[in-house]
Amino acid sequence: MFAALRQPLAHAVAPASPKLEYLLTETRGRVALVTLHRPKALNALCNGLFVELNQVLKEFDNNKDIGSIVITGSERAFAAGADIKEMKDRQFIENYVEDFLGHWTQITKIRKPIIAAVNGFA
Repeated sequence: MFAALRQPLAHAVAPASPKLEYLLTETRGRVALVTLHRPKALNALCNGLFVELNQVLKEFDNNKDIGSIVITGSERAFAAGADIKEMKDRQFIENYVEDFLGHWTQITKIRKPIIAAVNGFA
């Protein structure tokens, strides 16, 4: 169904930040495609990835030319889950007080439809 999104691009969208470390973005018509791009970590959801994800989702949400957003994974996995390496040396109270997972809830504020095109491990 989403194979058409992986065809040569009609045009790419450059987010406001000059460089994204953990994501790839592109558009086809009114659909924005966001690809999680941490293949060596099976796209584990780290803090930096969520900062970037929230940034690009907000930009696409505010773009009148975009009607929906598709999130997919790169290479072998959609996402391996939370990147536990970031949490292994932290105590529960640190995570709670610092709202360590606060970035995870920002995605719920996006008004446009978000579709997960799950591929590989999830």
